[in-house]
Amino acid sequence: MGAVSQGGTPPVFGLPEIAFAGRSNVGKSSLINQITHTRGLARTSNTPGRTQQINFFGGAEDLVLVDLPGYGWARAPAAVRDGWRPLVEGYLTARETLRGVVVIVDGRRGLGDADRQLLSFLAGHDLPAILVLSKVDKLKQGERVRSLRAARSEYDDVVPFSSMTGEGERELWRRLADLADLR
Repeated sequence: MGAVSQGGTPPVFGLPEIAFAGRSNVGKSSLINQITHTRGLARTSNTPGRTQQINFFGGAEDLVLVDLPGYGWARAPAAVRDGWRPLVEGYLTARETLRGVVVIVDGRRGLGDADRQLLSFLAGHDLPAILVLSKVDKLKQGERVRSLRAARSEYDDVVPFSSMTGEGERELWRRLADLADLR
């Protein structure tokens, strides 16, 4: 639907938006592809840092899904990485149609400092957030229980998710609909 890079102006759609944020290579694009049932909609890669601008995907349930550049380690030039933070913060703080942010955390790794900083930033700006633990299909049952318990000890709204199996998709859509007031 559209994209905006550093210094650009985001397109206006007049629909509620939900942003997707997370560390580089956490599975943001795979999650967006899974919940939209559109293979290749959001470009996936094994190389961290491929999303280097804000990407807008529309049409699903009268809602715009927004793929933000990943934070943390990424294979991108330093000048590009340095520009992501003001780009993303500007979008998050100024976008009137933004209804909430899905913060994606690799279930195998758990919340890191950057994830906690983002959740704190969102809370400080009264932006609702949903915490998604991705790649839960790669966890053994005991690891999965510990990962969920640890995440829920820090944040109330946690959805376990797998782009491979579709687990969590229906629950995530329910929460997205609530955030966007689509019911």
